[in-house]
Amino acid sequence: MALAADWEHRWRRTLGLVLPQWAQQWHPQAPEKQWDNGTWLVTEFVLVGFSNLPELRPTLFTLFLLTYLVTLSGNATIITIIQVDRTLHTPMYRFLAVLSLSETCYTLVTIPNMLAHLLMESQAISIAGCRAQMFFFLLLGCNNCFLLTLMGYDRYVAICHPLRYSVIMRPTVCLYMGILIFCSGFSVALVETCMIFSSPFCGTGHVEHFFCDIAPVLKLSCAESTHKGLGIFFLSILVVLFSFLLILLSYAFIVVAILRIPSASGRRKAFSTCAAHLTVVIVHFGCASIIYLRPDSGANPSQDRLVAVFYTVVTPLLNPVVYTLRNKEVRVALRKNLTRVAGSACFNEFPS
Repeated sequence: MALAADWEHRWRRTLGLVLPQWAQQWHPQAPEKQWDNGTWLVTEFVLVGFSNLPELRPTLFTLFLLTYLVTLSGNATIITIIQVDRTLHTPMYRFLAVLSLSETCYTLVTIPNMLAHLLMESQAISIAGCRAQMFFFLLLGCNNCFLLTLMGYDRYVAICHPLRYSVIMRPTVCLYMGILIFCSGFSVALVETCMIFSSPFCGTGHVEHFFCDIAPVLKLSCAESTHKGLGIFFLSILVVLFSFLLILLSYAFIVVAILRIPSASGRRKAFSTCAAHLTVVIVHFGCASIIYLRPDSGANPSQDRLVAVFYTVVTPLLNPVVYTLRNKEVRVALRKNLTRVAGSACFNEFPS
């Protein structure tokens, strides 16, 4: 009996060592260990995205690709025009060039990966890749909020204190404010990303989104995520709501200053310099509020994906379109440089 028990013990031990190795050899995506409650840990995520719309995926790919190309072209045009035309070498347009660059990087974080997943069968993304995507998405999103706030302050100084504008918004001050914006966005993104990825992930590993956003990934956490969710919610309030309130405060002073201008043409001219910025602010902060300023963020994945398409695809396209169509100085500079380029091309083709 003792010998039989000893053989049984050895057989179970050998089987217990061999079977996990065999399972990992033939199933590379199998989890490597278990959580305390016996649930398998997630070793990679699967982005659900638009997998529930297989018949629309080619159409969505074409639509998103065209929008993305127009966005890249528009932002590249704005950056080039501001760099080439000396009349646009002012703090306002320097901030606009930085915003266009930030929006371009912002789209690079999410849209190429989304386009690839629309074409391929595999929707998998590694945990490290998901962490990197979320960090850069949050970094650039926060930077855009802070840049729009800084541009609102620039308009406030230009309209309410025009005689002191060149002193207040001198290059060194603008540079320091730009560095402060980047450091603030970096800190917020780092804290939120570390909070979300500080514990392992369990369950199916299916992220109900087309990129690694906060709420869908946090749902897969093995540990209790209520406190993390509240912390991230308050950080979102600090970034989104505080920035938006500062912009509203700037525009409250701007409206008062504009109403004091005696001529109607002067009031229209002053307001026209703010119209493009105000349009972008409303769209940007409106979408951010719908997604991140809700305690139950992520409760409706389909609605969140629809709004996310708007602020990851449409909003970056809106910036160059609005600033090109609604801003007279950009339009004039663009027309002047296009005419000069066309004239130079004609001269080279038909020399005298």
